[in-house]
Amino acid sequence: MVTASVIPAQAGTQGFRIALLLSLLLLAGCDRNPGSLLRPDDPQVVARGQAIYAAHCAACHGARLEGQANWHERDASGRLPAPPHDASGHTWHHPDQVLFDITKYGVARAAKMPDYVTAMPKYEGVLADADIVAVLSFIKAQWPAAVRAQQDEVTRAAQRQ
Repeated sequence: MVTASVIPAQAGTQGFRIALLLSLLLLAGCDRNPGSLLRPDDPQVVARGQAIYAAHCAACHGARLEGQANWHERDASGRLPAPPHDASGHTWHHPDQVLFDITKYGVARAAKMPDYVTAMPKYEGVLADADIVAVLSFIKAQWPAAVRAQQDEVTRAAQRQ
């Protein structure tokens, strides 16, 4: 066993400085919600997502993420209208990866329901993965803090499975 009296003061200080530097470097690489795919706290990602949302999503889901009227009820073609992506909808009930998969691959593939009919297009080959993350990050950035926290927990729970 080495006691403090055996280690020179300068070596102890240098070791402490190295440990502190390593700790700070490790913490710099951490984000608020490790394991989260979405980046609602990154202003650049959110701004890019807002522009992409306006170009690709707002026509159906609404400029204010309000969705279409009667989104819980199937229309004459048997399809559900576009749901809201604001806090009044159900988007936040799904983990990040599910939201990404629905957007990229479409509802039928993401839900493993090949016969599911929807007006929601898939964006594979249309948007890059980073653009899908940006759109979803923009949407999440609009939710109240409590809703974001609940969706973060849904994401963490899905990752534990």
